[in-house]
Amino acid sequence: MHLSNEEQAMLNGDHGEAIKKAIQFQIEVGSFFGAEKFVPITNAHVMGDIEVMGDGGLGLLKAMTDEHVKCAVPASSNARCMHFSSNPDFQPDASEEKKERQLIAHLQDMRINTTDTCINYQTVYQPKIGEHVAWGDTGTVIYANSVFGARTNFEAGNASFAAAITGRTPAYGFHLDEVRRGTLAVKVEAELKDLADWGALGKIVGHPNQDYFAVPVFEGITTTPLSDALKHLGASLASYGSMAMFHMVGVTPEAPTAEQAFGGNVPTSSTTVTDADIQAVYDAYRYAPGAKNIVVFSGPQQSLFEMQHLAQLFDGRKVAPGMSCVVTTNHAVYSDAKRLGYIDTLESAGVTLLQGVCFYILQRLTQIREENQWTNLVSNSAKIVNTITAHRFNTVLRRTGECVDIACTGELK
Repeated sequence: MHLSNEEQAMLNGDHGEAIKKAIQFQIEVGSFFGAEKFVPITNAHVMGDIEVMGDGGLGLLKAMTDEHVKCAVPASSNARCMHFSSNPDFQPDASEEKKERQLIAHLQDMRINTTDTCINYQTVYQPKIGEHVAWGDTGTVIYANSVFGARTNFEAGNASFAAAITGRTPAYGFHLDEVRRGTLAVKVEAELKDLADWGALGKIVGHPNQDYFAVPVFEGITTTPLSDALKHLGASLASYGSMAMFHMVGVTPEAPTAEQAFGGNVPTSSTTVTDADIQAVYDAYRYAPGAKNIVVFSGPQQSLFEMQHLAQLFDGRKVAPGMSCVVTTNHAVYSDAKRLGYIDTLESAGVTLLQGVCFYILQRLTQIREENQWTNLVSNSAKIVNTITAHRFNTVLRRTGECVDIACTGELK
């Protein structure tokens, strides 16, 4: 890789051992992917919780803070694995909680804003078209690339911290024009009315095309999708297909036309998605027999508008005996939702609110499921019904209103 004078100084150790090790790691990553140089970044979003990083990650951050390393660019943190509440249903290991608090202190020492959010693109920072960033969470990356036209790869773990403190990232993957061109043609004839429908669309396209460098181009969307719809589509594509970008003709900034979205590429496949295809996704899920079940609105965290909608749906109702219902959001949205009365409405209905976490990365989640005797997990998030199966839930995707009805009636529909 070609290094600038400043990058060579970092590699020589002129800026300290921690930054030397960080850029050494980045050079290894860049060399693996054939990067010829670095690109400067303007923003970093780091994956920093003890469930993901473990003792090795905690030690890495301690070494950085011992050297008083600070971020070179504004940075935020992804969702945590702990809620830090007295709720008996979601208690972490005491020893892991202590480590998590230490980890948070290290992040703050490095000037990382501990926003604890996987929807930073809705509430913290919105990069511009062509802007290079280094973001970690898959849902944040696909949103940045697709909806904003910003440029980032999946920069999880050590890569995101290295980028944050060096202020640059190797120029490979979705930082390059040629990688951002469409490869798959998707004609949408389905009428997508609910957020879960957008997630189902992501599953239909992502599951059979599991390729980080696959870039679907959606045509036929006749109404302007709102941010939450694009959020659920992107999170689903990333979950089922490991995809980091999509184009939507007439909607996303790099796709004013299909021709410009493909950029000269010939589509490797062409798919048409109908209402029947969307319904088939829902019909494929089966309930397992079990005494207790849970409805979850998470993965990604809920926006303020989702919180408003849930409060309207739960208003005057109660979560049924034998059912549990959990909603996760970030601290900023929680604060506004509390001020606007949405939190009180949800809690009056028996809904559990968790701040700063995503449900599927909760520490001890398998044990929490066993302790609560939960069998079926019902959600309007296609992402979570895919990723959380590792914790041996039987998962079922349903539309938002149906999820609320299931939570309040206890009837698995």
